[in-house]
Amino acid sequence: MHQWASLAAAAALLANGAVAQFNMLRFACSQLVVDRVDPLVNPGMRYTPHLHQIVGGNSFNLTMTPVEYDLAKRSTCTSCSFKQDKSNYWTAVMFFKHKNGSYHRVPQVGNGGPQGQLINNGGLDVYYIPSGRVTAFAPGFRMLAGEAANTDDSKVPRGNICHRCWTSTNENQFVGGAPCTGSDTVGIPQDPSCKMIRQTIIFPACWDGQNLDTPDHKSHVAYGKGSGATGGGSCPSTHPVKLPQVMYEIMWDVSAFADRSMWPESGPAFIYSMNLGGSAAHGDYLFGWEGDTLQRAMDNGCNLNADCPSAGLTAQKPEEYNACTIQQQAPEPVDGWLASMPMGEMAVRA
Repeated sequence: MHQWASLAAAAALLANGAVAQFNMLRFACSQLVVDRVDPLVNPGMRYTPHLHQIVGGNSFNLTMTPVEYDLAKRSTCTSCSFKQDKSNYWTAVMFFKHKNGSYHRVPQVGNGGPQGQLINNGGLDVYYIPSGRVTAFAPGFRMLAGEAANTDDSKVPRGNICHRCWTSTNENQFVGGAPCTGSDTVGIPQDPSCKMIRQTIIFPACWDGQNLDTPDHKSHVAYGKGSGATGGGSCPSTHPVKLPQVMYEIMWDVSAFADRSMWPESGPAFIYSMNLGGSAAHGDYLFGWEGDTLQRAMDNGCNLNADCPSAGLTAQKPEEYNACTIQQQAPEPVDGWLASMPMGEMAVRA
């Protein structure tokens, strides 16, 4: 909590022209595509078991073999604000279930807070939080946080994956403390007073130093002793290499579903695209920064969503990264009211 408060205060000081003590990257990534594909867990498959929202480089494809697939070279644009970041980031999609049995995808918006407003066309916000000297990810690196089949909130460390209820759509004023603290829950808040639901996914920040990936996409990385958005803390001897801590922040705008008369008589109103709750929340990460720009950004204290000449980082304007989109590779309707969630057969409108 203290370090997060310090980070926030440092960002505010920097904005006012003072010298910041703690720096981190925090930037917007707009929607590249919403699609039922997953090159990490289900490579080559169209119409994977559940729907994802994907951001980042436009070379995103059904199959992205680590040895052969250089995202930084294959992508011609990125939906993330830093031009040099061709990585791909994705999560499951949140749906609202109407009492009549139809489903509607919950839209995402950018976040405010003390570090300033981020402008997103859907998508999510990405953080790279250093803690001391860190080693940037190597080309071909990929990892997974969370478990898409988990149904037990108690099996999910709240310091890694959590949700927060925001009772206003005006989120320029920071609500609550550090991510995944206080009243934050593993489960998705099911309360009509929530106008937005903030989802946080924090990735492991310790690496074994050898494997770019493992069959479960998890064993080559580990969480450190720190909890929450603190940079990860000290690493275990099995995974001694300290990485930048990657964090996703998704602002789900649930304000259109505040009418309690729309809600189902029993069961949750808000669920993820696996037809499961917050315990199944997960995030996928494929590294794709150009050259050594991420390492230089960490070494040079690049901060927030701004140009950083010392690392060769260029922050694009919203109209530039918003324009980077691709077509669905598993075509089906994902917006408006759907007769069922996109699972199994192609989705159809209600």
